Amino acid sequence: MKKLGMLLVVMMLMLVVVACGDSDEGTSGEGSGDGEYKIGLAMNTLNNPFFVDLKEGAEAYAEDQGINLVVTDSQGDPGTQMSDVENLLEQNLDLLILNPVDSDAAGQAVLLANEQGVPVITVDRQASNGEVLAHIGFDALRSGNIAATYLDDTLGGEGKVVELQGILGTNVGRDRSQGFNDHMDSVPGIEIIARQSANFDRGEALSVMEDILQANSEIDAVYAANDEMVMGALSAIEAAGRLDEMVIIGTDAIDPAMDAIREGRLEATIAEPPFFLGRDAVKTAIQILEGEDVDELILLENTLVTADNVEDVETR
Repeated sequence: MKKLGMLLVVMMLMLVVVACGDSDEGTSGEGSGDGEYKIGLAMNTLNNPFFVDLKEGAEAYAEDQGINLVVTDSQGDPGTQMSDVENLLEQNLDLLILNPVDSDAAGQAVLLANEQGVPVITVDRQASNGEVLAHIGFDALRSGNIAATYLDDTLGGEGKVVELQGILGTNVGRDRSQGFNDHMDSVPGIEIIARQSANFDRGEALSVMEDILQANSEIDAVYAANDEMVMGALSAIEAAGRLDEMVIIGTDAIDPAMDAIREGRLEATIAEPPFFLGRDAVKTAIQILEGEDVDELILLENTLVTADNVEDVETR
């Protein structure tokens, strides 16, 4: 009888273990029918405050909605991003959110996901190939135009201007420059004395701006296509003792730029809060997975930020 009792206890314990194992499988977050989804977020880089904020916005909303969000960092390398996407697609994703390093290279990643039947949306930067169900971003043409209009008005239609361009292999880099120059080309009194890419990088912008300062004794304004570049340019300008000579505007409204406006070191930026990009990317992903209709192009509002409204603009 004692042996029979012990055998019954062992069998009951085995049943409990099996039941627990079945429960764990049901909460895998892989879209297993229990309302949870597994979404991949392939970031182009996390070595930039803008994209760190984008990631944090995505993570915050995913956590709030009970989504399993898997994030990768390509460190600005298209080949690494392709490998990241390949690895993510092996993890039974329900959907891929792609933040491209390069628009053309990203097309191959989209095509790979298409082949495997994984829906794709892009955020901030677009992909030039493949089927993308939705793109979440800001109107980069409008941002460039806002910056040009601001400088035109501030300078009274006359002056020598420097343009620091972003990565021209991305739609954002191209469109911000085009939007800026579409307006400036119509202002005969303004001369673009230097136009050079600093690839959205702070250190590169510092170096580029140092060379431009040495080559030009007269500069009335500087437009940088993102705030990382504007902070690099600002460092070079301050080191040269020429801050009072020029009006400076950036784009994105990251915290260092907003602080620089409060301190009177930077005149303006264009608010394109990346936190909201990440949030809305995950929100759109969930809508797609729930079978809802979404717009193919979702543009968030961009706003001119100056000392007059810096305390009123929300960035997260």
